[in-house]
This record gives sequence, C-alpha cells and structure tokens, in this order.
Amino acid sequence: MPEIAFHSLAALPNDHLTYAVIGAKYNEKWVFCRHRERTTLEMPGGHREPGEDIIDTANRELYEETGALDFTLNPLCLYSVTDGGKTGYGGLFYAEIYELGNLPDSEIKEIFLLDDMPENLTYPQIQPHLWERVRESIGE
Repeated sequence: MPEIAFHSLAALPNDHLTYAVIGAKYNEKWVFCRHRERTTLEMPGGHREPGEDIIDTANRELYEETGALDFTLNPLCLYSVTDGGKTGYGGLFYAEIYELGNLPDSEIKEIFLLDDMPENLTYPQIQPHLWERVRESIGE
C-alpha cells in the first residue's frame, strides 16, 4: 500500500516534482477522465515536462485532458507517494472550469461530470487521498 503525504508548496524545488493532479469542477460537478486504453476513471493530471514549471504542467494537462478553455487554477499543496522504497512528488491543484471545448486529440477518450468520486479509479490507492485533500481545501 503506497504512503501518501502532503507538504507545503515551498517544500521542494520545481525540478523535484514529477506530476500535477487537478481536482476540477465544472457546473458544480467533479471532472474525471477516461484514458483511451483504460476503462477506469482518473482526476485530470499528468507528467511535468523537463524544464516546465509545475503550474504550467497543471494548466497544460487540464486543457489536454478535459478540453477546458476558460478556468481558474489554484495550487493547493505538494504531495508525495512512497511505494516500494521509492518516492515521487507532485503538485496538487484545484480548478474551477467555466468553459469546456472539444477534447484535444490526446490519450483521453472522454470526460465524466460526476457528483462524487467514482469507484472504478485508475489509481484507487492514491487518488481518493488527493481528492479528499482538494475537497478539504475548498471547504467541502
């Protein structure tokens, strides 16, 4: 079972961060994505490109994975996942999406607008912790 921990935004330099994950809402619904090669759902997010600031990663991934055209994006904290003696770090964000366009041609097949977190998650040992942290951060 992976160990998830949360850290302040200033805890690590940008080049230590690998992922950006975004808890996103559109019209009061939570946004989840389905990858073309999977049947499970996940929060929008992905890998930071070399030299990319983590906030730029979050902006890029939110558009690529949801088609979001107009949104506000707020950094919440950093997080770490330790599994099998290895630790990876990422940035956790909250986005309020005001306008969705078409999904860009990418690895995401479709998005879902839901009232709650789905049970069929791609990362069931990690994403519920991240989603709960987002919900706490926005006062839900």
